[in-house]
Amino acid sequence: MTETQTEQAVRGGSPDSAVDRVADFYGAYIDAVSDGTDDLGSQLRSHYLTEDLRQRLAAWEEANHADGVLRAQDVATRWEVKYRDSGGGVLSCTVTLTWGTGPDAGQTQLAVRSDLSTKLISDIEDDIPVD
Repeated sequence: MTETQTEQAVRGGSPDSAVDRVADFYGAYIDAVSDGTDDLGSQLRSHYLTEDLRQRLAAWEEANHADGVLRAQDVATRWEVKYRDSGGGVLSCTVTLTWGTGPDAGQTQLAVRSDLSTKLISDIEDDIPVD
């Protein structure tokens, strides 16, 4: 069965919500990387990420030979974004990435911060252990 047959999930969002913008970015970015449309991934980074973060990701990617947004060499098969907290003009989310399918699928979590005034993603921290 497909998702439409089993879940009938409703998805929504708002351009005014920093959490929704993180979710929109990760959804579109994973689609672009999975589809192999490299230019779109770069365009999404330019639109959703601060210049400072893009520079730090480039350095991280050079050192780790992996995608800095996903913190991996592979492409996630699912993603989920949850609000964590906010203060001092910054919003924090937890992004859970699923790798693979079925009972052997693994998960990693990332701490993602956004600037509330611009809603741009300003930091992505390395993997957080999934309990």
